[in-house]
Amino acid sequence: MVDYLNKYGYIPDREAIGRALDIIAANLENVASEQVYKECFSMMDLTTLKTDDTPASVTKLVNKVNAFQASYPEWPLPASICVYSNFAATVKEARKADFNITVVSACFPTSQSFLEVKLKEVEMAVEQGADEVDIVLALNAFLAGDTETAAEEIRQVRRVIDEVAGKQGREVHLKVILETGLLRTPENIANASFLAMEAGADFIKTSTGKVDVNATPVAAYVMCECIAKYQAVTGKKIGFKPAGGISTAADALCYYSIVASVLGKDWLNKHMFRFGVSRVANSILSAVEQKTVSYF
Repeated sequence: MVDYLNKYGYIPDREAIGRALDIIAANLENVASEQVYKECFSMMDLTTLKTDDTPASVTKLVNKVNAFQASYPEWPLPASICVYSNFAATVKEARKADFNITVVSACFPTSQSFLEVKLKEVEMAVEQGADEVDIVLALNAFLAGDTETAAEEIRQVRRVIDEVAGKQGREVHLKVILETGLLRTPENIANASFLAMEAGADFIKTSTGKVDVNATPVAAYVMCECIAKYQAVTGKKIGFKPAGGISTAADALCYYSIVASVLGKDWLNKHMFRFGVSRVANSILSAVEQKTVSYF
């Protein structure tokens, strides 16, 4: 197993992280503003990942985003709509507004299948219009100490994305989901963060939203510290995406504040920071509009 902590010179300091998060939590009311809420809204991957999703239900969500600024002209659009791979073409066909198509792919949410199957799913998703591909770290290898197999899988997915997108004259981004709730310790989260970034991730993402423990402030803080350390060592800027269990405007403010504190203003945009959300959009709208909004 590669010791990425030693390689990049980073050891999570639990006490320091706890103190920093206490300060962030105490300051959330001062962070809350219409501008910040709208920034958070613009960085959302508006997500539907239900077993009973259909072309009709996905198209309905796309049409809501298409029409959103007719009802809320002072608001930005979400950064993307996030769906299962087989709905990439559905979103592309229905899309009229300026937002990306994000897919979860490579046998999401467990990543338990043959590599060839995962690569074919990614290939088809990009062919059918995906602008961004979210995959899950191969925990079957990583948790067994086989970091090389876990890293090689990401490299292979990166290769397929670049080959297919290159033929189309496009650039498609790769987000790697660490499933931090199953990694459990800050050290495992940090090792997985460095592995994913080194193997070709454009973003690292906390969670699938499909396990018992999803995004947490501690996991987010560790991941952001790893992104900062990785940039210091390599010069490369990697994006961050918390996802899973983010359901309120206050949750969004918390993760926004973590990114602002650890990474700074250069990350506070949709090119470097995303929220994976299915519920928080209405909460943010309601916080600004000062009434209950159930648009999405």
